[in-house]
Amino acid sequence: MSVSRRILLASPALLAAPLAAPGVLRAQGNPRVRIQLDWAFQAPNAFAVVAREKGFFLDAGVDAVVSPGQGSGAVPPALASGTHDMGYADLNPAIRFLAQNPDSGLVAVAILHDRSPLCAIVRADGPVRAPKDLEGRRLAAPEFDAGRQLFPAFAKAAGVDASKVNFISVSPALREPMLVRREADGVTGFVTTSALALKGIGLDHPQQRVMMYYDHGLDLFGGAILTTRRFIQANPEAVRRATAALVRGFRETLRDEAGMMATLRQADPLTDVALETERHRMNLARVIMTDNVRANGISNVDMARLQRGVTAVEEAYNLPPRVQAAQIYDASFLPPAADRRI
Repeated sequence: MSVSRRILLASPALLAAPLAAPGVLRAQGNPRVRIQLDWAFQAPNAFAVVAREKGFFLDAGVDAVVSPGQGSGAVPPALASGTHDMGYADLNPAIRFLAQNPDSGLVAVAILHDRSPLCAIVRADGPVRAPKDLEGRRLAAPEFDAGRQLFPAFAKAAGVDASKVNFISVSPALREPMLVRREADGVTGFVTTSALALKGIGLDHPQQRVMMYYDHGLDLFGGAILTTRRFIQANPEAVRRATAALVRGFRETLRDEAGMMATLRQADPLTDVALETERHRMNLARVIMTDNVRANGISNVDMARLQRGVTAVEEAYNLPPRVQAAQIYDASFLPPAADRRI
């Protein structure tokens, strides 16, 4: 009988631990990385759970702890404060955070979503046919909603007078019901969240008119792997290894949809597989698979395009021009191009 097996048989606590627990025995001596996700375990961030459960972190030589989150906006402060070492979140709130907190040293080491999921959604049977028709209308969204916060940049790109659009501040749970009950003319948010929430309460996709921000001139990147310059300086190899494992997990979710869903169910038995499958496919079609990604793989970033996005974010928040693309994105920790192909 092996030493590892004797330890397991002698320890009921280890036998009762999650699937990743046996890897703890192998992980001794590996650098430890605390990873903060943007939200509860769902299809768009499932790559981190897949990397954990399938042993990709261990294969890369890193001991990773993956935690669900409370929104993309909460990830930058967690990294800056040191409660977590790396994270996954929408890039645009991170740009804002760096502009407002230049000493934070926040930086993306991989950009997984070539397009932003930000959108405005209205009823297909309503009077709003194009962004310009939003003038004089009421949009429901939480104050911290990224779609609401970036709306001024969307409005500028789409030729909309943002001062003529009225926002109603609501909790996330009330946003979509207000549109269904016609108490608001539209909502802002992530398409992978709001479009599915609307469907779930009776407003199916054909009854929605979705205006993706990127279809109207606001060409932003989306989800990214984040860390800080401070953590990179202290643990460069850990950043490199963790990034490689996360990218591998991301590619695996695209290769094996059914396997990803099974892993999500293991991590959270309450996972609605049908809903998350639809969310995954929507994310794939609207956010991940662009001509750039098909040709060049994940995180092939045009720095001029990124700089335009940085400027749009700074202008949306009335911030002075401060952040350079090279400050917010460092490609030197990416795995080889061959390991980023889709």
